[in-house]
Amino acid sequence: MDRRAFGTVLAGATAGLFTPLRIQAPRQINGERLNGYLDVLKDFGATVGGGISRVAYSEADLAAREFVSGLMRGAGLEVSVDLAGNLLGTFPGTEAGLMPLIIGSHIDSVPEGGNYDGQVGSMAAVEVAQTISDLGLSLRHPLTVVIFQNEEGGKTGSRAWSGEVEPHELDIVTASGKTIRDGTQLLGGSPEQLEEAVRQPGSVAGYLELHIEQGAVLHRASIDIGVVEGIVGIKRWNVTVQGSANHAGTTPMDARQDAMIGAGEFILAANRVARTRSGRQVATVGRIAAFPGAPNVIPGRVELSLEVRDLSMESIDQVFEAIVAEANAIGPRTGTTFDFSQFYVSRAAPTDERFRDWIAASADELGLSRRSMPSGAGHDAQSVALLGPVGMIFVPSVDGISHSPREYTEAEDTVNGANVLLNALLKVDGRV
Repeated sequence: MDRRAFGTVLAGATAGLFTPLRIQAPRQINGERLNGYLDVLKDFGATVGGGISRVAYSEADLAAREFVSGLMRGAGLEVSVDLAGNLLGTFPGTEAGLMPLIIGSHIDSVPEGGNYDGQVGSMAAVEVAQTISDLGLSLRHPLTVVIFQNEEGGKTGSRAWSGEVEPHELDIVTASGKTIRDGTQLLGGSPEQLEEAVRQPGSVAGYLELHIEQGAVLHRASIDIGVVEGIVGIKRWNVTVQGSANHAGTTPMDARQDAMIGAGEFILAANRVARTRSGRQVATVGRIAAFPGAPNVIPGRVELSLEVRDLSMESIDQVFEAIVAEANAIGPRTGTTFDFSQFYVSRAAPTDERFRDWIAASADELGLSRRSMPSGAGHDAQSVALLGPVGMIFVPSVDGISHSPREYTEAEDTVNGANVLLNALLKVDGRV
């Protein structure tokens, strides 16, 4: 008996004894369509250098949101703007009473930024919705595609959902020249009703965000997908170094209370503390100004910023305390004093273990290499994590360049990320 005949007999003999295992092949988005969306989006706020300046509340931002609204409608999503000024597209679910699943990101940029930060995740979310519509799939949960407003200027849209936007922030002037208050109104939100935009813990069944890595880990290692373990917390302080202004020509070197010397030693100390402690914390002084700011006057006051990031908020506090201890030693030595005023907090947000597993499984099924890793940049997922479980997917950034016109992610990588997003979403929908 040949193999084919034997197989026929065996099939007949075992009929009814077991049901063959049927493995569902991974779903695939339309990669050409996705990258076409990204190509069109590049036109809104395009700069001579090849990047974009699509800052929140600018004309380019408004036009891009209108373009995305059209894509959402084309996918069959019901389009709206919430009180926080976020752009939403929704599908109903098939089971009553289930909380929504949310996918999305942002499309605003930093000044002179690139064409991939936020945009890959936003257009992939729209493409996932379009694919679900094309395939005639139904989700148990309602699905919301969200474009969060003013991510680059303080994650205003997502932080409004979690009730983290302070009243004074509405009067901050953004890169567009408009205040957050006026910008939110311009987008169709209602800054006077932000309290009503707050969502409660448990009101989100899950949130998935695809994003470029903005670092070089995946690109250097030729890895397709980053499974994000968590998003680092951030704390920022204004630091004032007080000395005594005096004549730069007549004041002996040993009689000076030079605030710039104190500030310089402080910058080196902050760097040393972050580098020598075990862990993955980082500390940065990114802004500095000397007063009175004349070349022939010893600086009497220096104002600078200090930022510390880590996956652990406790670790951030420990690093800060160590830096303050350094400042306390620098002060007497340089004849200066230090004052610290905290002005920004973004909580660390670990991703949900189940979501990490479903993202990893989706990558495996698609034949993609993957690595677990933290996110060193802040994302809207941090605030959404206060409302429900979150997962994040990274795709490579060429040479780790971001917030620059040279920011680039290969078209193949955007497709890989969107396919992982789609299949992870389907797993989440079936299991939460």
